[in-house]
Amino acid sequence: MTLGTLDRSPPPFFKQGPSALSKLMFFSALSLFLMVADTRFRITQPVRAALSTALYPVQWLALQPVRAVQGTGNYFTSLSQANSTSDEARKKLAMQSLRAGQVELLLQENGRLRKLLSLREQLATSVTAAEVLYDAADPYTRKVIIDRGATQGIDLGSPVLDESGVLGQVTRVHPLVSEVTLVIDRDLAIPVLNVRTGARSVAYGDPSAAGSGLELRFMGSNSDVQAGDLLTTSGVDGVYPPGLPVAKISRIERRAESAFAKIYCTPQALVSGARHVMVVKPLSDQIAPRPDAPAPKVLAKRGVGK
Repeated sequence: MTLGTLDRSPPPFFKQGPSALSKLMFFSALSLFLMVADTRFRITQPVRAALSTALYPVQWLALQPVRAVQGTGNYFTSLSQANSTSDEARKKLAMQSLRAGQVELLLQENGRLRKLLSLREQLATSVTAAEVLYDAADPYTRKVIIDRGATQGIDLGSPVLDESGVLGQVTRVHPLVSEVTLVIDRDLAIPVLNVRTGARSVAYGDPSAAGSGLELRFMGSNSDVQAGDLLTTSGVDGVYPPGLPVAKISRIERRAESAFAKIYCTPQALVSGARHVMVVKPLSDQIAPRPDAPAPKVLAKRGVGK
């Protein structure tokens, strides 16, 4: 076979139509035309809407696994955040409750201290402020321990007051602390005065009377006493300043078989909740000592025979 008889054109399988440069120029012109036409006449907007509508179910199905994974992650994240937020809210609520309780306590202490200051101005004798540390460990007595002792000038037998009245009396003094026997202790007795009638009597501690109270003893069955009468210190004992509130009569029992009435009283002081108190110098410290008795005069005997 001679070379001239060979067909130089490519077989039909390898025919590629127009050249690549022609295709580039054609499609570039078409794209520019479509962009200008879409910008000016919006001819592709219906096509886009139709394609978007047709492809929406496919997109929705394709997004479901992603949304399921995101929803699961968001659920656990939200649950964790909700638990942490709940814990923080509970902590804040507890702190606010604690602060509210502290504010209420501070308000009560402020009111009590103001009453103590006003009561201090009414007393002519010197006073010492003290704070109740704790109750005494003896279960058969009603005593408290205060944070003032002999070093601060506390004397044995000094009356102790709170903002409402007489709380008790100092019965033991240590260098730094003191022991105060409360008015409801069975071993403590206070001379009192009925403000309404002016009658004097003695109030004894009676812890068994309605929980904690006092009792007026040796009062006749026909005595002029009424429930609600205020009892104050009489001042005749030389220890308590006169006029300090002690108790109010709460109940009276008159019995035919007894010549004396059972008179129960409620203390004015906060015997179970006092915290800040005042220790008053006993009145006996202000009383001048009794002058010494003059020496007896010895009469000289006259000699006989002079």
